[in-house]
Amino acid sequence: MIRTVKKHEERWNEIVSCAREIFLEKEYEKTSMRDIINTLGIAKGTIYHYFNSKEELLDAVIEIIVDEYFERLKSLLKGAKGNALDRLQFLITESNVSKEQKNTIEQLHRPGNIGLHARLIAHMMDRLAPLYADVIKQGCDEGLFKCDYPLETSEFLLGGIQLMTDVGFYPWDNDEIKRRTKAIPFLIEAQLSAKKGSVDFLTK
Repeated sequence: MIRTVKKHEERWNEIVSCAREIFLEKEYEKTSMRDIINTLGIAKGTIYHYFNSKEELLDAVIEIIVDEYFERLKSLLKGAKGNALDRLQFLITESNVSKEQKNTIEQLHRPGNIGLHARLIAHMMDRLAPLYADVIKQGCDEGLFKCDYPLETSEFLLGGIQLMTDVGFYPWDNDEIKRRTKAIPFLIEAQLSAKKGSVDFLTK
């Protein structure tokens, strides 16, 4: 039974890994399930045993990318020193995605991919909010913040800021993006009851 489960997981990982590479090489819209089947040299029924559609397969690719991104940030944050503001700045500064992750994510900004884009953001928020919540809790203990709901506040801020600045959802022009970006430090400080200017590093 254990060997069967392991083989099942290996095949799933093999398909997702192949799809990830082809999506980056050919772009998602230009890739067919047949491309993946031919590259792997497997039967059509095999891939559809694991994934009902190309969209479902991309969902799996997204989940792995977000999980890799989360594990990297989690590991880096463990070694971050200083108070909550120092660690918050470190967390935000180190939040850049890799080139490969960025290329995949950028494909989801295209018209017609809004549903997948929304699921990416939801999965990202679900994984990252606890990291931010831990930093907020530290800030509350240090007297830098006052927040009764650290996790929910993290979810609210991450989701809100993403929607405010994401051109994948709204066709903001540069002036609109700048206006919203300028307001972000104020909004964060208000939610955390933090001293004015505490997160000015965001505008730098």
